[in-house]
Amino acid sequence: MTGSALLQGRTALPAGVEGLRAYTGPDGVAVLVLDRPQRRNALTLAMWQALPKTLDLIAEQPGVRALLLTGAAGTFSAGADIAELAEVYGDPERADAYHAENVVAEEALAAFPHPTIAVVHGACVGGGCQLAVACDLRFGSDGARLGITPAKLGVVYPAVPTVRLARLVGPGRAKYLLFSGELVSATRAAELGLLDEVVADAELDDRAVEFARLLTKRSPQTIGAVKAALAGPSAQAAAAIEPWARRSREAPDVREGLAAFLERREPRF
Repeated sequence: MTGSALLQGRTALPAGVEGLRAYTGPDGVAVLVLDRPQRRNALTLAMWQALPKTLDLIAEQPGVRALLLTGAAGTFSAGADIAELAEVYGDPERADAYHAENVVAEEALAAFPHPTIAVVHGACVGGGCQLAVACDLRFGSDGARLGITPAKLGVVYPAVPTVRLARLVGPGRAKYLLFSGELVSATRAAELGLLDEVVADAELDDRAVEFARLLTKRSPQTIGAVKAALAGPSAQAAAAIEPWARRSREAPDVREGLAAFLERREPRF
């Protein structure tokens, strides 16, 4: 079971597949749990396939403004289910299809319309780290260990997560992680840019919920614009942000934000 602070007061949604649990709450924070503790939350093909629909279901819930992604029983995820991966690699076409499903799930997480935060306890490896990197932010416990391990298996990592990792940490650091396949400590992960905050393990869930709740109080228009601008190549950022900028001239967010500042109160976006 993941930390009670993450799930307290939340209602379960039908994730539709073994290994995924989804929750929403009145605070606007949704939680998605990778839940195969007997296999250290290793991801099955069925989980990869279900992720896009589960994310759509969460996004459709009224009031959702932020998403926390975590793993059950003190582990984020050990990555792909190796037994299943060995079977998949018995057929080149099945291997192609498997990695295509990985990428579709990752892209669905990256495109989630609200801020996403990976809450990383314990091991965050391979495909698990791929999902964490696809989140907007990553908070880790001081005992977390992160790594992307295809070089240990002879797997060619798909282009989409390779480029996403390089955009996050820089090309040299991406090569460091992908060439070696080694796991790094939370402190080292923060130095590399792989974690945004490192928190004592017992305090991580509380901190993640606190920060997610903070984001629910910020302008969804501003946040949406930032996500749009940074989702693609920098050359396309101006075009991506233009609709949001145009909307801001007419939508009430700016007027409410300025009024709240002048009245010394929290804005109500």
